[in-house]
Amino acid sequence: MYDYYDTGSLAVFGILIVFGFIFAIAGYVLSSLFLMKIFEKAGVEGKWRAWVPVYNAMILAKLGDVSPWVMLGAIVINIIPILNYISWIAYVAVIVIVAWRVGLKLQKDAVWILLGLIPGIGALIWLGINAFDKSRWNPNIVPAPWANNGFLGDNTVWQGIPVQPKPAAPAPGYGAPQGYAPPAPQGYAPPAQPGYAPPA
Repeated sequence: MYDYYDTGSLAVFGILIVFGFIFAIAGYVLSSLFLMKIFEKAGVEGKWRAWVPVYNAMILAKLGDVSPWVMLGAIVINIIPILNYISWIAYVAVIVIVAWRVGLKLQKDAVWILLGLIPGIGALIWLGINAFDKSRWNPNIVPAPWANNGFLGDNTVWQGIPVQPKPAAPAPGYGAPQGYAPPAPQGYAPPAQPGYAPPA
């Protein structure tokens, strides 16, 4: 009788699952180690934060001047199967913005983000370079344009995580938005006429 599932193909499938699981665990351990070093450079208190799966991405977003709640939303909608392709694009966009801002604070040009876009191992390469090179964290990078307001803006304060500087209010001057102040009210003054004196 013909067996639908061949025992040889089941064994190969089982071996692939075991190797996939081993690679996933190794990737998680490496990325957590790299995040731990990046968090240490940024002044984040508590090395344990790099080992909590979704929380570490939220902290990285916070360091990249993006609201951690936007990162959480991008992760959650990426899990929904119906929205998978659309949500994946949104998730990658958030990751690219975060990587760009974190890279700026670690003295990296925007070109380094391209490493993170290599499928499979690119994010680990990007994290490893940022974790173990000689760069130092510079929180005085010009804040992101969305830092004060907008959907991406981060106003969350968590104990043990440094607060990123906000953009300063624009100085008054030419081209700066200024409030309207109406002219001061004045009384009616009749026109001056020769020989006319108002009654006393």
